[in-house]
Amino acid sequence: MPAEHLALGRQGEDEAVKLLSSLGYTILARNHRCRLGEVDIVCRHEGVIVFVEVKTRAQDSLGSGAEAVDRRKRSRIVKACADYLSANGLWDKPCRFDVVSVVRQGERLLAEHYPDGFQVEFEAGKGAKGWQPW
Repeated sequence: MPAEHLALGRQGEDEAVKLLSSLGYTILARNHRCRLGEVDIVCRHEGVIVFVEVKTRAQDSLGSGAEAVDRRKRSRIVKACADYLSANGLWDKPCRFDVVSVVRQGERLLAEHYPDGFQVEFEAGKGAKGWQPW
């Protein structure tokens, strides 16, 4: 039997899939892993490849799930996304990063979708900051 927090995380991802599907997103993959990171959900919406990070919290947790996607976590997500794009020949497609925050309230899970939940900055050379390369 998995640890309680792992089971809650899996339930949160299931709830996020339901929400995204109801909004017209096509789920392409779940839990895409590579040696440098993982992305929870990969989907397509209106021609855009959407990488979704799901953060699930118990009702009494401090801070929202969306706030937990810090710089270090974003870096690991981006590496997994790059791996997915390469493996599937999708570098020519527009992409974005969404976050779904799921909170357990009693027996219910409430999911909230944050389209374009974060942007990716990268070093553009000579100390300049860039933005998502796609």
